[in-house]
Amino acid sequence: MSTEKTPEHTPLMKQFFSAKSEYPDLLLFFRMGDFYELFYDDARKAARLLDITLTQRGSSGGAPIPMAGVPVHAYEGYLARLVAMGESVAVCEQIGDPALAKGLVERKVVRVVTPGTVTDEALLNERRDTLLMAVARKGSASRGWRYGLAWADLAGGRFLVNEVDSDDALEAELSRLEPAELLLPDEDGWPPFLQQRNSIRRRAPWLFDADSGRRQLLQFFALRDLSGFGIDGGAFGKSGLAIAAAGALLGYVEETQKQRLPHLTAIVVESASDAIAMNAATRRHLELDTRIDGDAGNTLLGVLDSTITPMGGRLLRRWLHRPLRDRNALGQRHQAVATLLEQGADAGLRERFRALGDLERILTRVALRSARPRDLSTLRDGLALLPDLRTLLAPLDSPRLQALAKDLGEHAETAHLLASAVAEQPPLKLSDGGVIAADYDAELDELRQLSSNADRFLLDLEVRERESSGIPTLKVGYNRVHGYYIEISKGQAGRAPVHYTRRQTLTNAERYITEELKSFEDKVLSARERALSREKLLYEGLLDELNANLEPLKRCAAALSELDVLAGFAERAQALDWSAPELRDEPGLHIQRGRHPVVEAVRKEPFEPNDLVLGGHDGDAERPRMLVITGPNMGGKSTYMRQNALIVLLAHIGSFVPAARAVIGPIDRILTRIGAGDDLARGQSTFMVEMAETSYILHHATAQSLVLMDEIGRGTSTYDGLALADAVARHLAAVNRCYTLFATHYFELTALSEPGSGIANVHLDAVEHGDTLVFMHAVKEGAADRSFGLQVAALAGLPKTTLQQARRRLAELEQRGRETHAAGMSPQSLDQPQQIGLFAPAPSAAQEALAALDPDELTPKQALEALYRLKSLL
Repeated sequence: MSTEKTPEHTPLMKQFFSAKSEYPDLLLFFRMGDFYELFYDDARKAARLLDITLTQRGSSGGAPIPMAGVPVHAYEGYLARLVAMGESVAVCEQIGDPALAKGLVERKVVRVVTPGTVTDEALLNERRDTLLMAVARKGSASRGWRYGLAWADLAGGRFLVNEVDSDDALEAELSRLEPAELLLPDEDGWPPFLQQRNSIRRRAPWLFDADSGRRQLLQFFALRDLSGFGIDGGAFGKSGLAIAAAGALLGYVEETQKQRLPHLTAIVVESASDAIAMNAATRRHLELDTRIDGDAGNTLLGVLDSTITPMGGRLLRRWLHRPLRDRNALGQRHQAVATLLEQGADAGLRERFRALGDLERILTRVALRSARPRDLSTLRDGLALLPDLRTLLAPLDSPRLQALAKDLGEHAETAHLLASAVAEQPPLKLSDGGVIAADYDAELDELRQLSSNADRFLLDLEVRERESSGIPTLKVGYNRVHGYYIEISKGQAGRAPVHYTRRQTLTNAERYITEELKSFEDKVLSARERALSREKLLYEGLLDELNANLEPLKRCAAALSELDVLAGFAERAQALDWSAPELRDEPGLHIQRGRHPVVEAVRKEPFEPNDLVLGGHDGDAERPRMLVITGPNMGGKSTYMRQNALIVLLAHIGSFVPAARAVIGPIDRILTRIGAGDDLARGQSTFMVEMAETSYILHHATAQSLVLMDEIGRGTSTYDGLALADAVARHLAAVNRCYTLFATHYFELTALSEPGSGIANVHLDAVEHGDTLVFMHAVKEGAADRSFGLQVAALAGLPKTTLQQARRRLAELEQRGRETHAAGMSPQSLDQPQQIGLFAPAPSAAQEALAALDPDELTPKQALEALYRLKSLL
């Protein structure tokens, strides 16, 4: 057995391993002078993710040390890249002064940066919320799960909770909120859609306990109970799941931020009943802010967002993903937009907003005491705009605009404080100096004067000392070794005043110091350091003053955000010719000359508007609640369906809509089944995805839901697909009784529009001109007479030989279909299955007997007897 000892690690590496042991799963940025270094596996991972050089320097523990580093002055860019990849970083700083340290300088992890807890401006997407979410659950796989959700926008100072009662509802909330980081109890059995998400943090299950969560929340908010937030007691708080999730989230935030969080002052409950529900598939199909191909430009948000400020852009995105059902709130928004347009005030608001910064996130950094000098100058400039904004809003006759004007507040004292305290153009960093304005603090002004006017003082001192001593050759000077001095030649040294103290003797001169010069020296040599120290003290005082008024300032920022959105709505309405919707209590949808906002924006040709009438009454007769839409591919069926859903959605966020008129009754959900796609991660084929989405709609649609169904049943055989499409349409019309747009290529479904069925037929028109197919994109009553499939194939560029063969085969099939129909033969006798009528003949006795058999239960003898019996029935 070897007696050799394993070499020990160096003191520096021991310090690294000590810090790393606290954060084994995180990358550790270890401060060493002007660099943050990463070692061992962290270095290898960072080199791969950041494309930085991996090196080996020195050795520790008998082996070389792999390392990679990033410069301190540029580390935020690297952090931003890592956070965008879902990585988390622990920042280990030098907390001692290297110049004063005896031996190894002390280091400590001072912050943990995770995707959901970032608040630094450089690490955030300015127009999208960065959310941290925690999920607690109760139930079982057999009985189903109920979930508690808590999420926080640390950069914006928002803390919210909700509870949902199914996996589908949980998926819908995740799709709506898109959290950057997700906290889950470290347990098995989570739904597959959770497993696919990035930045999942598994936490100990006991951290999601409702009782400990309640205690933690009470302590954090300094309350006796949580009833004021609406999450304790009552129907919502009965399960305690929201409290459990909120407690787990708060614990994680405190653990990573390592400081107080004064900007989180309340918990807001978001009730699902307050908003129009949209599941994950609906958000994906409607392409609200992201297309399926990842493009964010040609989306509804891309067309709608003309907000000026980042905080306005974030609010608009929240509104878009959570359309309200509160008609009073929506009516106030619509009326506010109309007032801005009528008075022409939107342009004035928007022009002033161009000088407005992201006050919402600045106030968060103020609360966290991480605000930089230019944050305060931006806040100062923003508050300076308030009097002008209030003057602009004062004459506007709109309850919502007046409420927002009130929320802006006065803030005269805060504005004056910042105007007098912060330099006009402060530097980026406090350590650069020059942040505090001149004439704000006498002591700071004196220190700066000493530092910048030392030469003037020395010249003045020299003149005074020559006059008082009568020595014309007296000089005042300075060197790095001895500091400031008064120099007198050897011949005049005997005339030196008695209050001079000899500092240095030279060959031809004597150097002296006086109390005045010594005092000046002490001041000047430390003036810059003392000025910086004084500035830091004054800066901290400014943050204290701002934090004392944080809540009214946050209300002001929220009001500015909403004014930005409403002014943007007015600008869009005017620029795009949108009109105010009418939200009524009577059921029904009536849209005149509606347009698709995104398609209209990208098309060079004029958009063909179309009407929609669903539900309600025409006299004593009830209007149809379902439209079966037929017509050629590329004819505009999908565009027509989506445009009406988007019009309804826009109306419920407070925007005007792309229609000549839109009268909209109560809507509780928008549900869609559009497009084809598989989900290989869940082992689902295209058809399985289609059926799963259809099943969700059939189970959740109500008489107040708007449902879009596109080409149901096309993913399977003709007979199966037609049967399913027929059954689904009948169920939606008779059982769900929802507002349904049902696009199909099964012409047999047009037979559903019987009297009293609540179903009507419409079609998208197309005209064949020679060999060219012209799409009219106009919706007309009645069913289409053909699908134009071969003509669309020709437009797609199929080879002519292929098209000719297809035409011949089509002619054969149509002829055989006519012959079969004339002869009363079954379509099953054809080589290619034909589309059949909806009303199949009653099953024969042989079919009924065959259907009653269970082959797995038959003995060989019984199977043979059954075969003879079936033959006899035939």
